[in-house]
Amino acid sequence: MQDLRNDTRSMSMARSSVAVFMQQVYLWMTAALGVTAVVAYLTATSRSLLMLFFGNGMLVPIVLLVAIFGLVFFLSSSIHRLSSGAATGFFLLYAALMGFWLSPVLLAYSGASVSRAFVVTAGMFGGMSVFGMITKRDLSGMGSFLMMGLWGIILASIVNLFLKSSSMDFVICVIGVIVFTGLTAWDTQKLRQMGETAPIEDGVAIRRGAILGALTLYLDFINLFLMLLRLFGNRD
Repeated sequence: MQDLRNDTRSMSMARSSVAVFMQQVYLWMTAALGVTAVVAYLTATSRSLLMLFFGNGMLVPIVLLVAIFGLVFFLSSSIHRLSSGAATGFFLLYAALMGFWLSPVLLAYSGASVSRAFVVTAGMFGGMSVFGMITKRDLSGMGSFLMMGLWGIILASIVNLFLKSSSMDFVICVIGVIVFTGLTAWDTQKLRQMGETAPIEDGVAIRRGAILGALTLYLDFINLFLMLLRLFGNRD
């Protein structure tokens, strides 16, 4: 009987840990998406910011792209050495830089297309994230396959920068939607498993893990949004 009580208590603590951890993950992911949306809108509606982006040839976009990738690698590799405040600050800075980088999207596509792609992305992301949370199936095998697909998308996109093939771009986007939809479920399951062992009494560790998890799901959301927008968006 005592063993049963202990098992029940352990299961209850695990569920509580997952709930606290995932709540913070989704909270920070939502905050980052909000920062990205606001910065993208302010940039797209500001003549001076657009001149800064486009007025120096490719210098600013290249520097911005390097900064974005640099922050991703920095946060991923150094998250456990940062204070919770520093981790949060770097994450929100990354979201702001991403908004600046994505601002031309608001100019290239109609407002209706952007809104429609966002709503569809939110629905697909939410559904797959719920699936990743509740499924008992181990998605690790699928995750390895999806990572191979992700690298394939990156390489094909680089090649298509030179080929400029519309048909190849279409194929990349279709595969991208499949890959990032699957990655959403896989990443959510990994985060759920992380939450099961998270030290709920250690607020700093929970915040660090939640920021890293939020960054992972944020990237899934943004990439899925961009793939859907390229597939179905109407250019202005």
